[in-house]
Amino acid sequence: MTGKPDQPLAKSDRIVISVDAMGGDAGPTAVVAGLAMSAQKNPDIGFLLHGPVEQLKPLVAKKRILDGRVEIRDAQKVVTMNDKPSQVMRNGKGTSMWATVDAVKTGEAAGAVSCGNTGALMALSMLRLRKMPGVDRPAIAILWPSSNPQGFNVMLDVGADVRADARDLLQSALMGTSYVRNSMDIALPRVGLLNVGTEEHKGHAELKEAHALIAAHAEQAKYEFVGFVEGSDIPGNVVDLIVTDGFTGNVAIKTGEGTAGLLRATLRESFEYSFLSRMAAILAYTSLARLAKRIDPRRVNGGVFLGLNGTVVKSHGGADATGVSAAIKLAFHLAQHGFAEKLAARVASVVEPTQDKAVPQDAEHPIK
Repeated sequence: MTGKPDQPLAKSDRIVISVDAMGGDAGPTAVVAGLAMSAQKNPDIGFLLHGPVEQLKPLVAKKRILDGRVEIRDAQKVVTMNDKPSQVMRNGKGTSMWATVDAVKTGEAAGAVSCGNTGALMALSMLRLRKMPGVDRPAIAILWPSSNPQGFNVMLDVGADVRADARDLLQSALMGTSYVRNSMDIALPRVGLLNVGTEEHKGHAELKEAHALIAAHAEQAKYEFVGFVEGSDIPGNVVDLIVTDGFTGNVAIKTGEGTAGLLRATLRESFEYSFLSRMAAILAYTSLARLAKRIDPRRVNGGVFLGLNGTVVKSHGGADATGVSAAIKLAFHLAQHGFAEKLAARVASVVEPTQDKAVPQDAEHPIK
């Protein structure tokens, strides 16, 4: 169903993003507001919006910027945060999340965005889009504010799978390298493997094996492997890409979000302490606003599912309009640059599914 009968979503110069209106903490109101923000900034985006039409139609109608830009697809069922991925895989058809991902599978949309249950979204994405040839475990990649010239580092995995053997970590390095190269235009990304120390003798056996594999593929896959890095290097300028398992990565990102929140709250409390501190806050307003923007997690909202035959971006469940807009922007950017196709070619050219773990193959694809 559509809010307008004359939908121009079929325009050849408009990239369509499929969006799950349900599942986020703030509900469809924040999602629709995020769509409006994205539409205001970029006239080249169109939207498929999935959820109960009776809820979505009046929300979309209030945003004039969305006139002719949104097609509402009625989906009465919703995946909740408490639903188990296995249950959603069996019974998820008819939900807004299923419909959102399915639009990418059918080619109606170039990318999908959802604020819903991460495990369920990954399960449905794997079910509907399937893994790329040569990928054993998809990974979630996120942007992390850093002191590098590009302003961000990439880290993966941050929660797709809590387990990862040496081959999985190698695949994450290959996929992450392609993501960095295409999203940040860095020709020779620097890759680090997260560990409890930078010395080569530290870490468990699988990390040491992964260290050898990632180092062995560096020249062929065109990245610079700097070796082991520590948690303090995640926001630093030593690497562009941090590779780790999903358990460690998820703990790290949640710790970073909590620390950023504590810093903002502490600064606010400090500047409200007295009359003089409030005056100081007024004088330092510009610098404080710059700092607040720099550490605002909403600016980098959106984890990309790497290793699937299609682009899926997981937005934070608590995202507001700004966060949703950032996730949509990311999905649009990746679709605009044909990232999924480039990633598939990169993975296939370097690590074939039947290839021995330690033996690299020659790459013939000039894909980033």
